[in-house]
Amino acid sequence: MHSTKHPIAIDDNVATLHLNSFHYGTPGIGKKVYIQAAIHADEVPAMLVAHVLRGELERLENEGKISGEIVLVPAANPLGLSQVMHGAPFGRYDLSTGTNFNRAYRHAADELKQTLDGRLGSDAPANVALIRQEARRIVAAWEPQDNAATLKKALLGMAIDADIVLDLHCDNEAVLHMYTGTPLTEAVQPLADLMGARVLLVAKESGGEAFDEACSRLWWDLQDHFLDANIPPSCVAVTVELRGENDVRYDYARQDADAILQYLARNGVLAIEQRPLPAPQCTPLPLDAVEPLAAPHAGVLVFHKKLGEQVAAGEPIADIVNPVSGKVTPVAATHPGLLFASTAHRHLLRGMHVCKVAGADSFRSGNLLSN
Repeated sequence: MHSTKHPIAIDDNVATLHLNSFHYGTPGIGKKVYIQAAIHADEVPAMLVAHVLRGELERLENEGKISGEIVLVPAANPLGLSQVMHGAPFGRYDLSTGTNFNRAYRHAADELKQTLDGRLGSDAPANVALIRQEARRIVAAWEPQDNAATLKKALLGMAIDADIVLDLHCDNEAVLHMYTGTPLTEAVQPLADLMGARVLLVAKESGGEAFDEACSRLWWDLQDHFLDANIPPSCVAVTVELRGENDVRYDYARQDADAILQYLARNGVLAIEQRPLPAPQCTPLPLDAVEPLAAPHAGVLVFHKKLGEQVAAGEPIADIVNPVSGKVTPVAATHPGLLFASTAHRHLLRGMHVCKVAGADSFRSGNLLSN
């Protein structure tokens, strides 16, 4: 194992910050895996999972059981970790720009469509190698204009040529769920089974240029553009939502890290004993079938339903209780589905997020991710 320190904020007259990555195995031999934790810096469960993974990967490397390259970034957002407002961490947005740390990554496909014109053919491995070479060049040429973009360039530069990318997050309150590209569904389902995910949400494009799609979507964008070339979807990128922000527990972290190691073993990266896949707890659902619900007016949020429960269309999931006027308004989904995520706040203003319900029938369009 070796570690690398990447300068992120290095102006002489302000605080300096660095990003640390840990590298296992041998580059260029076998598959490359990239794992990062907490690009939203206040999503702490991801960092604890990364801590457990780090110990296990060091042991496996010492035992000669890593067949490939694994890059682990256990705290992917030093900028966000340094942001505290009135004693509370604030790691989702860059305070200097207002930009979500998991949005606005460089999407290389448009430039690749130009630089690869006439250079791709029927040889899939040769195409993959050339696309990765060009994608690395494009990311390296990215000229960031602020510290947040410098961080994004550093992260994407380590991941853009990986075979597997695992972006570890958590929600406010939630059951374990995942996001991935529709063409990757079959490859990701075993990870969902191993981790006990209750929801696997898929889309070809979710909007906003999130990190996982910056790594994976370029492959099917190029496939759709170069119709005569053999371009397989060669980056299995997944956003893993590790339950809720307060689910910071050693038993969860060990369970989740073990599932990730099992997944890497099934992909030929780790030489460890593989257990049979557990029974699936979910089937893929379209991301555009997720219904986000908002508070109709200010008041106290009282849930009728628990996370992980199925709800019918029109069935009350929660009430918003105005303690001054006495007004009580039920909150219900217009489509049936699974209640999989909710806010941790119990007093809301009008329009604030209440919860999300994952259905089976597509009905949304445009940007499918919350800000």
